[in-house]
Amino acid sequence: MGGREELERRLSDYVKSLRRYALVLTRDGDAAEDLVQETLTKAIAASDSWQPGSDMRVWLFRILHNTHVSDMRRVRVRENAKLMLPEPVEETDPTKRLELQQVLDALEELPEPQRLPIVLVALKEMSYADAAQTLNVPLGTFYSRLARGREALRKIMAGVKSTKLKLVV
Repeated sequence: MGGREELERRLSDYVKSLRRYALVLTRDGDAAEDLVQETLTKAIAASDSWQPGSDMRVWLFRILHNTHVSDMRRVRVRENAKLMLPEPVEETDPTKRLELQQVLDALEELPEPQRLPIVLVALKEMSYADAAQTLNVPLGTFYSRLARGREALRKIMAGVKSTKLKLVV
């Protein structure tokens, strides 16, 4: 019997243990079930990395644990990104309000590594060094991400303005 066939046959032996561990990690029944399902999916997809004869339980628990850590990190990064965006400014001029909303929408389109430097420097008024330290990246990397982010933001805004002009014409 091949490694994949053996793995698929034996997975059901560990589901109960995986569910218990996932419940300890997540403290939520639905989230635990989702975590187990994602773990099993990843295990089947990576079946060629499991060595027949090795301890499958350890391998599965490592997948589950790493998946949980990655999920938690992803949630934390998203929450931090949302916290960094400014609260909408009450603007009485409808044109300025529209422009502000377009800039905020364009910022949302940027990938996170480019958006966060712009938000920290332009909106949170941090120094480059403080912002780089906040993001835990070297200053040179920060400069690079900031420059790419600003350029991407300019292109997005240019596209918004040219689309706006086409609609008017």
